[in-house]
Amino acid sequence: MRRGFTLVELLVVIAIIATLIGLLLPAVQSARESARRTACSNNIRQIGLALLHAHDHLGRFPAGWAGTSRPHVPTEPDDELPGWGWSAHLLPQIEQQSLHDAIDFRRPVFDPADLALHASVRNHAVATFLCPSDAQGPTESGGGVFGIGRDDGLEEHAHDEHEEEEEAADEHGSHPVDGGELGTLCEVAKTNYVGSFGSGSEIDDEPAAGNGVFFRNSRISMKHIMDGLSKTILIGERGSRMGCSAWPGVIVGAEALRARVVGAGDHPPNKGAHFDDFSSGHPTGANFVFGDAAVQFIGDDIDPEVFRALGTRAGGEVTASWR
Repeated sequence: MRRGFTLVELLVVIAIIATLIGLLLPAVQSARESARRTACSNNIRQIGLALLHAHDHLGRFPAGWAGTSRPHVPTEPDDELPGWGWSAHLLPQIEQQSLHDAIDFRRPVFDPADLALHASVRNHAVATFLCPSDAQGPTESGGGVFGIGRDDGLEEHAHDEHEEEEEAADEHGSHPVDGGELGTLCEVAKTNYVGSFGSGSEIDDEPAAGNGVFFRNSRISMKHIMDGLSKTILIGERGSRMGCSAWPGVIVGAEALRARVVGAGDHPPNKGAHFDDFSSGHPTGANFVFGDAAVQFIGDDIDPEVFRALGTRAGGEVTASWR
């Protein structure tokens, strides 16, 4: 008599295999995210070390971005020229010397009258500036290059004038800064790491008033970080869900032009409703590098007051128990 499996036995085996696969997949996905988070941590650590090397060379950290120096605090876009950001000054420290040499820092990142100027620089994606867990931005064409949204005339009061749009945009109440009706201004290489502007002041309204380490024409050195290097954020993550940040710097004519290079510490990571907040593609928080080049993964459940304190350079807050 020939023996074999009955239909019921086959169905039981299939059910067992399906159950095992269902149990295994989350573990595999978790392991992949852990690997991506580690790679992101290594990237931001390299940036932190590069900032310390730049500090040794300059005697200070690079400016958040280079703009026109004036005694008052203007908010006109032309005041942000030439616009090169802190990331551009770190290129020699991350083995991108040739890219650095291709930049004329006296001329703007983007000039609508000379589209070829710095085009090859603007479109050059730098692997160190990209988080493997980040989602593709609304206008990202692949390879870390995206179409930066045109200015809609509202970015200077984004927290007020976009309120109704934000409530309807998605479950996070966010207002996308790329992919709008006005289309794109130009192609730019993105970054997932932005400087700490601080908290309490709006980036667009008071671009030179940041109480963090990076803002327009900032010249912050270690001696100015009175809260302690290990308790002061230098750089944090920014996801691309609402739009992409730009490593070259400020692109005049783009929406949220200043917030493309720095982030506000008003809300914990992944908790804010605005583009200028810190965020990431990681499920429970984001990576940050501090003034001593130490990398910390800060969960989105951190106390908001503690997080704001970590973003200021000389606020005098007590943050000893945050870790």
